[in-house]
Amino acid sequence: MGYWSPSSYAWSNFTILALGAWAVGQRDSADAILMFLSGLLLTIVTDIVHFCLFYPDSEHQSDTTRFTIAVGIISLVLKPLSCFFAYRMYQERGGDCSLGSLNVAPDRSSYQPIDHPDPPQPYPDVANKTIPPRLY
Repeated sequence: MGYWSPSSYAWSNFTILALGAWAVGQRDSADAILMFLSGLLLTIVTDIVHFCLFYPDSEHQSDTTRFTIAVGIISLVLKPLSCFFAYRMYQERGGDCSLGSLNVAPDRSSYQPIDHPDPPQPYPDVANKTIPPRLY
C-alpha cells in the first residue's frame, strides 16, 4: 500500500475486495452479501485504527506516502456509501433485518407462500342436482 501502512491494512482491504467480487458473483445468495457487508463494517473500524496508529509525521512525508494516505482516506470516506449499496443488495436478495422496533424488512405484501396452500374447496352437492337433458 505504501510506506506508512502495515501489511494488515492491505490484507484486510484486499480480502474485502475478493469477498465483494464473490458476493456479486453469487447472485442468489443473501449470505454472501451479508458477509461482504459485515466485512465492510469491520474494515471501517480497522481502517480508522490503522490511520490513528500508523499515520506518519507531517514533516517527513514523501509524495508517494502522501498519495497513498490520500487514497486510503478517500477509500475510508466512500465505504459507508458502499455499505448502503451492499445493504440494498441484501434486501433485494431477500435478506431480512429487524432492528428492534424499527422494521427495515422489505415489503412482502405480494408474497404468496407455497408451503400453506389454500384449503380445498368442498365438492358441490351432486345428490340434489338434476341431470340436464341431452340435446341431440
